[in-house]
Amino acid sequence: MTENFVEKKDGAKDNERAELAQRMSEKLQELNSLSNAAPLVRARMQLDVAELLVALERKLEAWILAREAFDAALQHDAWQDAAEACDVLYQCAQADSIAALGMGVWLAVSFPVDPELTMALLIHIVDETPNDSDGAALAATAARYVVDLRADDGSHESHSFLADNLIAHVAKRHSNVRDQAGLDQWMDKLELRDPQIFLPRLGKVVDIIVGDALWFDRDALRSKFD
Repeated sequence: MTENFVEKKDGAKDNERAELAQRMSEKLQELNSLSNAAPLVRARMQLDVAELLVALERKLEAWILAREAFDAALQHDAWQDAAEACDVLYQCAQADSIAALGMGVWLAVSFPVDPELTMALLIHIVDETPNDSDGAALAATAARYVVDLRADDGSHESHSFLADNLIAHVAKRHSNVRDQAGLDQWMDKLELRDPQIFLPRLGKVVDIIVGDALWFDRDALRSKFD
């Protein structure tokens, strides 16, 4: 009985992988037909292919495509696509993947990127940060801030729920916080109420994550919104 179950489970995985490979092949053919397309159209398709390659564990190939898509998106001020490229690059598990995550967080928090994607990137920061570090607390708090700032009426409640749960999770693992009173004290102690305080601190965490691997001039990008 157990062997039969395992065989069915493995068969389902094989079928799923075959479906992914078929979709990837179709998307790759479509990408190859876009050689003369607008850069952002091609970049969008590169990201679609890269995401499928990641799912198929072909992560180096995914990295190459996502990196090209990132450059094209950034060149055309497509902040959403650039941040999404960073998310894919992080999932590629290459030498600079953590740096790509840091750059993605900087872009997503700094520019008008979809709050769901921004929160996903910040959750990666939480996952990568030790339990006793303040970095996860800053990332979780920034997620809540971005939701309040950018989520529309239709998604604000659900996104807020996820962000609040993220903060509670981080507080519990950081300082064993288990109730609202403890959460309030914890947020006051770590100065997580004022974005003028916690966002620059998050920026320092991002600087550490990115290190010397920065792929763009942040001051030049900021000037586009001055």
